[in-house]
Amino acid sequence: MAHQENEPLLLLHIEALIFASDQALTIIDIQQVLGQAFEKEFSKEEILIHIEAIKRKYSNGHALELSAINGGFQFLTRKEHESVINQLQIQRSKKKLSQAALETLSIIAYRQPITKLEIEQIRGVNCDYTVQKLLEKELISISGKLDGPGKPLLYSTSSLFMDYFGINKKEELPQLSDIEVPVNEIGERTE
Repeated sequence: MAHQENEPLLLLHIEALIFASDQALTIIDIQQVLGQAFEKEFSKEEILIHIEAIKRKYSNGHALELSAINGGFQFLTRKEHESVINQLQIQRSKKKLSQAALETLSIIAYRQPITKLEIEQIRGVNCDYTVQKLLEKELISISGKLDGPGKPLLYSTSSLFMDYFGINKKEELPQLSDIEVPVNEIGERTE
């Protein structure tokens, strides 16, 4: 590859890197890959200028948009194509998480870092298998050990979880108060 890289070609290389990645790429990731490929250092500012140009390029008339996710950048399908993408997800339902896995993942997401014992106390059942499957799918990770008897492992959501659910930080999770819960009622309702 050429030692000197012209601007339009650099923009295309950055666009290709982000497109080819199955996870959000940080500025540092992009700098490292480009630095190795071209044996030249690229500044964060230079990379950000090109990322902004890519965002503008995809701002209209494209099914994709460049989004900031989990401290990096990734191409995502625009919201207006959600119904079509949902149909694709339905067809891929074999890869869906079980109800137990979703419950366990939700507990970890909202209570992280959390021990397996705490998860089991909330769910009321043994979670060994479910936690192991979530670790294998890389949706959760071991984030340390609790400073207590037995030093149990602490679990937190992973960056793949952030990518999968399209969020940038934990604070973007839906607030429990925002979720409507159907009320079970017996008898007639009085106004």
